[in-house]
Amino acid sequence: MTKRIIGLTGGIATGKTTVANYLASAYHLPIFDADIYARDAVSIGSPILKAIAQRYGEQILLSDGNLNRQQLGEIIFQNQQERQWVEDLIHPYVSNCFLQAITTSSAATLVFVIPLLFEAQMTHLVTEIWVVSCSETQQLQRLIQRNHLNQVQAQARIQSQLPLTKKIARADVVLDNSSTPESLLLQVDIAFKKATTL
Repeated sequence: MTKRIIGLTGGIATGKTTVANYLASAYHLPIFDADIYARDAVSIGSPILKAIAQRYGEQILLSDGNLNRQQLGEIIFQNQQERQWVEDLIHPYVSNCFLQAITTSSAATLVFVIPLLFEAQMTHLVTEIWVVSCSETQQLQRLIQRNHLNQVQAQARIQSQLPLTKKIARADVVLDNSSTPESLLLQVDIAFKKATTL
C-alpha cells in the first residue's frame, strides 16, 4: 500500500497549525511536525546543542541549560550564513525523524508539517504539497501579534523564507487563509476529499 503523505507548508504565521489541527480532529490523521523535531534536535545534552554552544558561547544557553531560542533567533535572522550553518545541523536530524515516521506509522495518510519544506529540500518525503497562504500584510500582522515582535524582527523572519509566491507555484493544493477560519477549513475539506475520491 502506498501511503498518502501531505506536506503541509506555507509562510510563517499563515495558518499551518490551524490546518494541521483540523486534519487531526476532523479526519483523525497523524500529524508529524518539523518544529517539534527541530526542538528535539537541540535538547539538553544533544550533540547539535553542544555544537551551537561551541560556536556562539555559553551565553546562547539559558540558566537551565536549554537553548536560548530568542538569542539564537537574533543571530540567525540577521545573518544568512549563520542561519545556514544552524539549519545544516538540524535539517538532517529532522529529515531522519520523518523517514522513521513513514516506516513506523500504520496510517494510510500522514500529515508532515514542514515550514521549510522547499528550503530544506524535503519535498521527496511527501506525495503532495499543500501551501497555506495569506496576504503579506496579514502575515506580518499575525506574526507581530503572535510572537510579540516588532516590525523589523517580523520582516526578517518572513524574508528568511522562500517567498510565498514561489511556494504557491510549486503547490498541489493552495489554501487561502486571507478570509475567515470557516473558509479555510472548507478548502481543507475539499482538498482532502478530492484526492480520496480519485
